[in-house]
Amino acid sequence: MNRRRNILYSLLIMAASFTSLLGGCSKDPEIPLPEPDPYVFRKPANFPEPVYNFANNAVTEAGFKLGRKLFYDPLLSRDNSTSCASCHQQVSAFAHTEHQFSHGINDLTGKRNAPGIFNAAWMPSFMWDAGINHIENQPSGPITNPIEMDESLPNVIAKLNATPEYRAMFAQAFGDDTINTQRMFRAMAQFMGMMVSANSRYDKHVRGEAGGELSPQESNGLDLFRSKCASCHTEPLLSDFIPRNNGLPVNMQLNDSGRAQITQDPADLYKFKTPSLRNIDLTYPYMHDGRFWTLEQVLDHYASGIVAGPTLDPQLSAGIALSAQDKADIIAFLKTLTDPSFLHDHKFSEHAVGHEH
Repeated sequence: MNRRRNILYSLLIMAASFTSLLGGCSKDPEIPLPEPDPYVFRKPANFPEPVYNFANNAVTEAGFKLGRKLFYDPLLSRDNSTSCASCHQQVSAFAHTEHQFSHGINDLTGKRNAPGIFNAAWMPSFMWDAGINHIENQPSGPITNPIEMDESLPNVIAKLNATPEYRAMFAQAFGDDTINTQRMFRAMAQFMGMMVSANSRYDKHVRGEAGGELSPQESNGLDLFRSKCASCHTEPLLSDFIPRNNGLPVNMQLNDSGRAQITQDPADLYKFKTPSLRNIDLTYPYMHDGRFWTLEQVLDHYASGIVAGPTLDPQLSAGIALSAQDKADIIAFLKTLTDPSFLHDHKFSEHAVGHEH
């Protein structure tokens, strides 16, 4: 009887232990990870270190929002009609899609096409002629340009000082309500510096992430791009940002001498900064003067339209051999450079102003 009782007792102990083990294997409750701070600059894993030193101008929520308000505010122009965003619209990667030339105050038309704004923190220079060499100085160009915003910096500061909302925003961003050009440009640098486009299908492919799968045509286009285009449109930023003469026939009506306007050096005639090809499917028309409206026209130029000249980039002296299939494959690849998350990031939107939590 005692032996039977001992066996029963042992079975009960084993059953209790098994039940305890089952309980230990039950699924833990899911604890959501905290959302990353949207106002912290993060270098994408496949990018080099940025050119701009954020240690001297750390991004804060207040500084970013001040920069964003300034970017969208036509008050920065002489007649309060034109903002930075007038020519740089988020839907087209902050370019000016469907406009060959930028339009300024009084509907004045310039000579160049407004490029997209993204990954500016990695740029060593700005403007098509590379005439500005620091992101904190960049806004002064369009603000003071007589065709674009046609305003003086002292007038801009006076208008900002006369606006109580701006005095409050500068105080939040910088600790007191002093408004000067350095603070204005640093706030705008925080906003523009945070415009990072690094989440295209191409980026996911390079990083080996889900969603980075390329079709056979896209993959072949990437190979062709790397062999025929990447010496100037260098990965991962898709540009080396060097001014070059890429063999465009000179538009004598515009007579835009490019980099030579800045350096006064004949060796820089008709050289324009190599643009990044990110989001290229959305930033048409193409080239500094918006002369091409399709990617097919761009590749036709490199294959058969290059005009020789004393400042032509040596890499283009023989053109780029491209078959019709090569062009189609390269274009298929170029479309993988579109970054939907950047295009739809609410924090860069004008409508986000004052409505974030």
